[in-house]
Amino acid sequence: MMKLLLSFMLPLLALPLFKASAADWPQWLGPDRASVWQERGIVETFPADGLNVKWRIPIGLGYSGPAVADGKVYVLDYELKSGKIANSPGSRSKLEGQERVVCFDADSGNVKWTYSYNREYELSYASGPRCTPTVNDGRVYALGGHGDLTCLDAESGDVVWKKEHAKEYDAPTPIWGFAAHPLVEGNLLYCIVGGEGSVAVAFDKRTGKEVWRALSANEQGYCPPTMIEHAGVKQLLIWHPEALNGLNPRTGEVYWSVDLKPAYGMSVTAPRKVGSYLYASAIGSIGALVKLDDGKPAAEIEWRGKSKDSVYCCNSTPHIVDGVIYGNDCQVGSLMAVRLDTAERLWETFKPTSGGTRRASHGTAFIVRHQDRFFLFSETGDLILANLSKDGYHEISRFHVVDPTNECFGRDVVWSHPAFANKSVYARNDKELVCVSLAAE
Repeated sequence: MMKLLLSFMLPLLALPLFKASAADWPQWLGPDRASVWQERGIVETFPADGLNVKWRIPIGLGYSGPAVADGKVYVLDYELKSGKIANSPGSRSKLEGQERVVCFDADSGNVKWTYSYNREYELSYASGPRCTPTVNDGRVYALGGHGDLTCLDAESGDVVWKKEHAKEYDAPTPIWGFAAHPLVEGNLLYCIVGGEGSVAVAFDKRTGKEVWRALSANEQGYCPPTMIEHAGVKQLLIWHPEALNGLNPRTGEVYWSVDLKPAYGMSVTAPRKVGSYLYASAIGSIGALVKLDDGKPAAEIEWRGKSKDSVYCCNSTPHIVDGVIYGNDCQVGSLMAVRLDTAERLWETFKPTSGGTRRASHGTAFIVRHQDRFFLFSETGDLILANLSKDGYHEISRFHVVDPTNECFGRDVVWSHPAFANKSVYARNDKELVCVSLAAE
């Protein structure tokens, strides 16, 4: 038990797998996908008269968060031409329009280039693409809602190469769309694709040529590929709706697999690594602490969550600090604090999620750590500065950034993860992209 407790006191992740400028946010959850913002010179509290909005720019539909790199902001969106969006969890809306990758100047908001293509949608919750672009080595990798994978020149927007997951791999589009943010590591681009033997596919990031494919499952799920390092080797985590798997990232060989089956095929949030442990959770009271073998690539279940303990996340990947999980429970809709060693729930609050006082299914706050405090972006469109600890939630400041323009279970929501870069936050809804300064005076 002492070894277990000590391991929880280690940092959230091992050292970053690659380095990026502290002023950039080049992919989902930031430079190393740790959801940690490293910049200095950031406000301690928000001014009484509000934060400085640097610019607001019109944009199309989308759940896709922005990526920021080398003075540019990259966003995926959807320009609706015809059709009606009806947000029913069990049915798909049919739309006609264009999917786009838009590049903006990070300082002014001016459009630098746009790449677009016609794309019919047939999705549940069809308001645009889901994946944040991944910017790496002068290129932008964008995955659309129906599996269009495009590699673009980051400076010009010219197409370098492109793939169609649904067509080339006979991969049916999931009911909630392709949503697993592509991951670049070294010279490889890792994607969740689908189809027989190709749930996970590694591409040469320069040419788009397939390097390997691996895994079969009844559905591909929505969980992004995650890279960790343990037992002296890198391991690629692939969580499809039947199991959490650890793969050799060079070959696709399956090192280990543990049974972990969320409801509705919704493996969504990335597993979090702390010391020798992984925590993974999903809808349906499905969650587990997974013990990694310290001597070789292998894993086993330490504990599984029960209906009255742990936290079961969906829209927002949880954060773990000092042995405490902070996450949004998708069935209850509150932000919860949970002990990682025992799964005991310590406290919960709706203030940073739905803002109400009672159950709100899929209530969401996106969680980013900055030094010893947190920036939370609520589904109500508020940016919140708060202290989170095992003892409770303490809100320091709040500022309304964008209006919620989507809908879920009868309430208005904005479900797009913001980017933190250039001493600013970049956030979007289905109508505008906004840049708000967070620089200390």
